[in-house]
Amino acid sequence: MKLDKLVLAAKKAREQAYAPYSGFTVGAAILTKSGQVFVGCNVENASLGLTICAERSAVVTAVGDGEKDFEAIAIVANSNKPALPCGACRQVLAEFSPSMEVFVATTAGEQQQFSLGALLPLPKQGLFENPDV
Repeated sequence: MKLDKLVLAAKKAREQAYAPYSGFTVGAAILTKSGQVFVGCNVENASLGLTICAERSAVVTAVGDGEKDFEAIAIVANSNKPALPCGACRQVLAEFSPSMEVFVATTAGEQQQFSLGALLPLPKQGLFENPDV
């Protein structure tokens, strides 16, 4: 899938965001190694801590459909600069595909590209695999 199509899918997903408190709307589109695309948007909650980010929303949708191998994710936000995934989203993405590509964009079209490894160089490893950590 071309990058433009992945970004467009994220941009469309952003239109479904529920952000009545911050007004910060985000959409994400995750590309699986099998070529499927799953989308998600941020969903805020009055408690703030229960808010779910677009990236994790897309991951949950993909995993619920049996997909766990990801190649890339595109994230589009209504911000002045491309918004990078938060730390929680970086860790969740790394759980499945630590070497995936991350594309971030604004609704105005400004884009940047990173490897997930550059954004999260030392992801937390499973505690059950190494109890000394």
